Amino acid sequence: MRVLVFGQTGQVARELARRMPLSVSAEFIGRGQADLADPAACAAAIAACDADVVINAAAWTAVDKAETEEAAARVVNGDAPGAMARACAVRGLPFLHISTDYVFDGTGDQPFGVDHPVAPLGAYGRTKLAGEQAVQAAGGVHLILRTSWVVSAHGSNFVKTMLRLGAERDSLNVVADQIGGPTPAADIADALYVMAAGLRAGKPGGVQHFAGAPDCSWADFARAIMARAGLACAVHDIPSSAYPTPAKRPLNSRLDCSGLAAYGIAWPEWRNGLDKILQELAV
Repeated sequence: MRVLVFGQTGQVARELARRMPLSVSAEFIGRGQADLADPAACAAAIAACDADVVINAAAWTAVDKAETEEAAARVVNGDAPGAMARACAVRGLPFLHISTDYVFDGTGDQPFGVDHPVAPLGAYGRTKLAGEQAVQAAGGVHLILRTSWVVSAHGSNFVKTMLRLGAERDSLNVVADQIGGPTPAADIADALYVMAAGLRAGKPGGVQHFAGAPDCSWADFARAIMARAGLACAVHDIPSSAYPTPAKRPLNSRLDCSGLAAYGIAWPEWRNGLDKILQELAV
């Protein structure tokens, strides 16, 4: 299976490169070849490729910055995926696109199903929802994979931030009223390859959810990081109201991932993924 991947340096893109199955050959496109700020360039790359399937692992992920630069974020998160999906539809190529729990309003205490009404709280969620809608409107074979709380040994993420702060301080205040599933990027990459093969074999596409289990708060996740890394830093629970950010975060990021069974994929246990991240970082 030949795969064209948009993204090179992001957490998921790097894991897609590292975890490529023997049956897969992949080409990774960075900004220098097709910047998502130029949707036409993305479509042209697909028109010229010899891939069997296309994965979009690139996005505008600066949640707070999107509040003041929503138009720019919408081009990257909305217009570009739509252009990719239309180019794939023309060529009959399955298209896989990563989305987010931020398309929901974060209310309640139950996992969001794939058909739950969407209602983004802020600009980032609105731009990601625009991307979902554009991909669906393209009419081709597609799979939109919503995920949450992505972590890895690469880039900037919660695990690396907690390790840095935990080594510097005796205690930390961490939000405890936001609940979700930490999701190792390595598990997302593995799932994408399985789903890509499944789409080519005729399995259903549409929208799927993929998040780590069990659900926990950011504070609980932080405590697990400290304990597994052997750091003595104490974690104190605080409400979201005590840690204001430009973009409002959803309190409920739980995702119902039962649809993964159709692909033979199990919900990933984030503690196992965390241990592997810590080993890679030599903590």
